[in-house]
Amino acid sequence: MTVDNYAAADIATDDLDFGPATGLVCRECGANYGLGAAYACMECFGPLEVKYNYGEVTRESIEAGPNSLWRYSQLLPVSAGAVDEPNLAPGCTRLVHAHNLAQELGMTSLWVKDDSGNPTHSFKDRVVAVAQSAARRLGLTTLSCASTGNLAHAVAAAAARAGQRSVVLIPSNLEDGKTVTTATYDGKLLAIEGNYDDVNRLCSELIGDPLTNDWGFVNVNLRPYYAEGSKTVGYEIAEQLGWRLPKQVVVPIASGALLVKVDKAFRELIELGLVEDTEYTIFGAQAAGCSPVYQAFQDGQDVVRPVRPDTIAKSLAIGNPADGPYALDVIRRTHGAIGSVTDEELVDGIRKLARTEGVFAETAGGVVMASLEQLLAQGLLDPTAETVILNTGDGLKTLDAVIEFVGPTATIEPQVSEVREALA
Repeated sequence: MTVDNYAAADIATDDLDFGPATGLVCRECGANYGLGAAYACMECFGPLEVKYNYGEVTRESIEAGPNSLWRYSQLLPVSAGAVDEPNLAPGCTRLVHAHNLAQELGMTSLWVKDDSGNPTHSFKDRVVAVAQSAARRLGLTTLSCASTGNLAHAVAAAAARAGQRSVVLIPSNLEDGKTVTTATYDGKLLAIEGNYDDVNRLCSELIGDPLTNDWGFVNVNLRPYYAEGSKTVGYEIAEQLGWRLPKQVVVPIASGALLVKVDKAFRELIELGLVEDTEYTIFGAQAAGCSPVYQAFQDGQDVVRPVRPDTIAKSLAIGNPADGPYALDVIRRTHGAIGSVTDEELVDGIRKLARTEGVFAETAGGVVMASLEQLLAQGLLDPTAETVILNTGDGLKTLDAVIEFVGPTATIEPQVSEVREALA
């Protein structure tokens, strides 16, 4: 976005209710801006994020809230009335005590934060809910995005629920499970010949065009608000553990924003006195066919060099991750590491998680599962420390990843003898 376009997008919002949010601030140079549909600093083109002035927040006030991410509205750039607006009310997904998997891996305490239980079966419902709330206050009536699949599904569904128009842009080679589900909501779905980075660039170019004056691109011009929705994953983990932080967390890396915001959530909970100030370590997980953050970490670099994705984990196939450098900062500050696993290993991870805990993960969850095993084998992750791994989506969306490896044990005639023979 040019400086001129940015100025036009920086809408005055003094009379609008964004809850505890007071403005936007550049992560790089610290320049301050009003709350508006903007994502890049006019001074240095660094990314913007929301700044807050939190009031008194207690465990009791959170627990008295609804059974959705809106229970954390005191910590988000949303009004107290966001819960009453037409939305999908995501969040409060289950935290599975993975006893069987821990035993198999030789771990003491392992949990799976299973975000496949959200309305469109991925964690993207969280970020869309917060971005949609911001769009309402900014007068943006069409929801749009660049997506690798899960976000497309979440935007189309959220817009349908609210009676809004949606225009979603995706790479043309996405899994059918994600394309079909998105198209079913009857919004506009544009398949672009190219990868996610090409689609994201196109969305950035569309901002400022007269065609898109009333469009809220949830992960572009609404990105500061959108990204804050990921904090609710961290909040929920702490609350579900009895208001304490786990020692270790393994998070998939696509843009890197989820990992960065889980860390931000933990730090905010500590600063607000809602959890004890204990040390924790955050680990990342990438597919080897798209692992620019892993490579930068291995090389000791601060710059994340773009790559061309080549992996079946399409939800993680972002070759130029916007929050990659910030993910590196978090991992290094918390003394973590990053796993990088092959497509074959991630498929094994999907199957192992399903076999041991009954959790059917999509490919991103398979990457996390396989990275957990890799980090354990390398001695980088402590098997005796309480650990939470994130499954960010439902395996029903990525059946192509496992379909050639699983199927009926046998096809038989309806006779008892054949059942005995098949099971012998």
